[in-house]
Amino acid sequence: MASFHSSNKDLDTKEMDDTQGGTYIHKVGVPPKQKLFKEFMNTVKETFFSDDPLRSFKHQSKSRKLILGMQAVFPILEWGRNYNLVNFRGDLIAGLTIASLCIPQDIGYSKLANLAPQYGLYSSFVPPLIYAVMGSSRDIAIGPVAVVSLLLGTLLQNEIDPTTNPEDYLRLAFTATFFAGITQATLGILRMGFLIDFLSHAAIVGFMGGAAITIALQQLKGFLGIKKFTKKTDIISVMDSVFSSAQNGWNWQTIVIGASFLTFLIVCKYIGKKNKKFFWVPAIAPLISVVLSTFFVYITRADKQGVEIVRHIEKGINPSSVKQIFFTGDYVAKGFKIGIVAGMIALTEAIAIGRTFAAMKDYQIDGNKEMVAMGTMNIIGSFTSCYVATGSFSRSAVNYMAGCQSAVSNIIMSVVVFLTLQFITPLFKYTPNAILAAIIISAVINLIDFQAAILIWKIDKFDFVACMGAFFGVIFASVEIGLLIAVYKIIFVTISFAKILLQVTRPRTALLGKIPSTTVYRNIQQYPEATKVPGVMIVRVDSAIYFSNSNYIKERILRWLADEEEQLKAAYLPNIQFLIVEMSPVTDIDTSGIHALEELHKSLQNRGIQLVLANPGPVVIDKLHASHVANLIGEDRIFLTVAEAVSSCSPTLVEEA
Repeated sequence: MASFHSSNKDLDTKEMDDTQGGTYIHKVGVPPKQKLFKEFMNTVKETFFSDDPLRSFKHQSKSRKLILGMQAVFPILEWGRNYNLVNFRGDLIAGLTIASLCIPQDIGYSKLANLAPQYGLYSSFVPPLIYAVMGSSRDIAIGPVAVVSLLLGTLLQNEIDPTTNPEDYLRLAFTATFFAGITQATLGILRMGFLIDFLSHAAIVGFMGGAAITIALQQLKGFLGIKKFTKKTDIISVMDSVFSSAQNGWNWQTIVIGASFLTFLIVCKYIGKKNKKFFWVPAIAPLISVVLSTFFVYITRADKQGVEIVRHIEKGINPSSVKQIFFTGDYVAKGFKIGIVAGMIALTEAIAIGRTFAAMKDYQIDGNKEMVAMGTMNIIGSFTSCYVATGSFSRSAVNYMAGCQSAVSNIIMSVVVFLTLQFITPLFKYTPNAILAAIIISAVINLIDFQAAILIWKIDKFDFVACMGAFFGVIFASVEIGLLIAVYKIIFVTISFAKILLQVTRPRTALLGKIPSTTVYRNIQQYPEATKVPGVMIVRVDSAIYFSNSNYIKERILRWLADEEEQLKAAYLPNIQFLIVEMSPVTDIDTSGIHALEELHKSLQNRGIQLVLANPGPVVIDKLHASHVANLIGEDRIFLTVAEAVSSCSPTLVEEA
């Protein structure tokens, strides 16, 4: 046996000239054997600690490690040291702007959850303060959102009738919020952020679009002044309820108010979209609408003509709700079930929003830190009369465009909400329900992403089926059915979870080097004699790029780059100018993978590094062209082989050298 292994080793490392024609041959190398425990630990590390969270702790003193540990839990301690008046000015403007948007939205969203208006405001006071201290995103604006409010209201309503038993309904809402927070924080602490990736981009687009239409249809009750309205959410039941009450149930004064201000809000949105300088116009429009409509109803006493109004909002800041949470009894299990569903959807929306704006500003957010921050804020929120809060896309977009610099904008917003709760809530007494309906309708319109659906159709027909399944499931059945379809891939994943977890969510990536005396590029771990090309980093992705691994692949490549640049800097060698991604093993790519490539390209551009692709297969190149990513990267930066890509990059490097 010993002689066999010895001869095998000789063959693996032998380089020779083929006697037939003198062709140079390099034998296929065998990577060094790893011990079982080491291989297991490497797998665990890539699965649960792919971001290498302890990297900054290496070679540090105990006191420094303590400081870094505090900064890891409370990121405000890190970025707060460099905070200045210039940053504060941007955050102040952004905070005041999103506050003007959130106050009317919060009152409306609380109605979606079948809760009194003040609970929406409570949820924009405490949670944003907690997130500002613990969150890693600079741009997310925290508070209640339409989709989660509707989902929570629907699930709670299935267990307790909010009209006949409002007290237990409220207690169950706090219980569900508590368990939503526990779910989110637990996932973050256990480093299970990758589970969020199982909700595909296509399914989320369909679910959000269907939920937007469902929410808009639910607003017809307030928009048309209907008093008897169905509690079901499917489109058939809602439209039946609308038309059956058309003869006597509609109130024309309410319709005039709702239609007038909905038109005003849509025009303001158009102005803001047309000219980015007027981003504040659609942001402040809801508050202007509330003020004007409230004044109009008050002076005309339209409430006596059948126009439904808010009537009463509790004054004062959040009361304690610790004793109202169900910790024993039959409702604990129900609250736990609802909390898990609401918590996962809230988390998915927040992480998606955080990643979007982080990519636009070229910084990284820590998904696990986000989970812990979201979980903590919802746990504390459940103790302070809040329901499930998360990142709001409309508010975050306004926050970004208003020039926010950090999470301090959330603190500014909380202060404004605090002042509103303390002093201004009685002024909302005559606010018509129609204006709240108009505000919600104008807000959820943006959740219907036609362009994304068209792109999904062009790129992947199977993704499009998932998208449409979730969409039609929500509008024709219920939010729960649509959600079930949206996460359908999880069912298949659980059949062989361990295998898919290792192979799909954390695919192998490798750094490539040039085999001596050849134009062949191979894994430098498998071929230690392979040499790196100066100024060029070559990475191979050994998997199809799907929704479940696209974010990991992007972050893994950027981590390879960071490690490489660190080594080059220490050795005083030239920086990386080109990053070549060898795509031979990439058999397919979906919409999420396309987005990840776009984000990688932008991130590299900001570093002055050119992204280059080598040998994408027919399916992949077709989708790159369909999504216009090929044009974004540049047709002249897509090559047949790594060797051609390197030879194209080398002349530039030689000139600069």
